[in-house]
Amino acid sequence: MFELKTIGLFLVTALAEILGCYLPYLWLKQDKSILLLIPAAFCLALFAWLLSLHPEASGRVYAAYGGVYIFVAILWLWLVDGIKPTHWDMIGASIALIGMGIIMFAPRPV
Repeated sequence: MFELKTIGLFLVTALAEILGCYLPYLWLKQDKSILLLIPAAFCLALFAWLLSLHPEASGRVYAAYGGVYIFVAILWLWLVDGIKPTHWDMIGASIALIGMGIIMFAPRPV
């Protein structure tokens, strides 16, 4: 159950971070409302808070989170940007997820 909770928390965290960066992008590059900075700030604060919920050491969490972020960013590329990932994108995201699993779930001496 720990593994599912960790992965779920990482997925929500990645979504918060991507939204926190995507909303200012819309304002800066696509002439959308400056009011998008308000939910963007909320998303980035949520991102930081969500990362703090993990019981592991912060450095380990940040390193492992990067793998999930890569995976979610590739999904974003496909679902939001409308660009189908290449097989190389998928291979890279898979390797990143394997790295996350090793970092977070490998046995450790107590």
